Amino acid sequence: MHSANLNQRNTTTEGPFGCLALRMEDIMDDGGIRKEVVQPGEGPPIPREASVLIRYSAFLEYADQPFDTNSNVKYPRLMTLGRDVTLAGLELGLLTMKKGEFSRFLLQPQFAFGEMGCPPLIPPAAQILYEVQVMEFFDSAQAKDFLALEPDAQNALPLSLLSNVVNTLRNLGNRSFKQGRHDSAKDRYKQAMAALMTRVTQKVDEKEVKALLLPIYLNLALTELRLESPQKALKYTNRALEIDPHNTKALFRSGQAYMDKHEYEEAHNVLIMAQAKKPFDCDINGLLMKAAICYKKGLDQQTEVYSRMFQALRT
Repeated sequence: MHSANLNQRNTTTEGPFGCLALRMEDIMDDGGIRKEVVQPGEGPPIPREASVLIRYSAFLEYADQPFDTNSNVKYPRLMTLGRDVTLAGLELGLLTMKKGEFSRFLLQPQFAFGEMGCPPLIPPAAQILYEVQVMEFFDSAQAKDFLALEPDAQNALPLSLLSNVVNTLRNLGNRSFKQGRHDSAKDRYKQAMAALMTRVTQKVDEKEVKALLLPIYLNLALTELRLESPQKALKYTNRALEIDPHNTKALFRSGQAYMDKHEYEEAHNVLIMAQAKKPFDCDINGLLMKAAICYKKGLDQQTEVYSRMFQALRT
């Protein structure tokens, strides 16, 4: 009897949800989860245990406003499937989605809040409509499994897998950086760097490993600048310049670090090199002008000190 009631509820065409269900795809073949793609995505579908960045709104039938949404949040929380996304229907729906996709999911109670609901917010046996947009996702499970391996086991894996892991860690770091969580971003970048440094670089993949290391060093340098650690930032810009001596970002961030250390002559020298590569870059030219002013001011102050010393000696 219970099963028959569920079946009847799944196929009813009464009400707005019933009408909506008629044009939706039955992705479970039992009517439990129906899907309508509003805007297709691109690339592969979201893998299991991925970390997802989504915007969503959840509605009860006949409700004008969502009972749950993150559409008004500037930086939605990164959620991991199986851990942070615990509603079965939503998780199964997400596994059918791609980056950039916007879809609607109509969930029957057995894939939502069950026969009991969640009073007083969710009534018993409620159907739930989710509107979901996938902004980004990261295969964090793959990265987690990789980092758990011993260095020898990591080195035995294909370079393509290492590249995927490093890009995932870097993207997670970028996400934290944009939110101002610089310590968290630094941790992610250093994980990516460590994964690359454990690689036994053969001649066939040395070039590829260095290409992966370069943006990690640049990200670490910028992060250390935000953390007000210019000496550490210089360490990473120097590593980046060992890979690419003419890299404009590395030269510019070196200039920023020297400025923070009040070493204006050194800042001026590296910024001149950066300007030679990008003569019309406003950021480089602006910082170069500031370095020149500070350097001249320092020389003037030094000259004044020496002048006073000599004047004191004469008297």
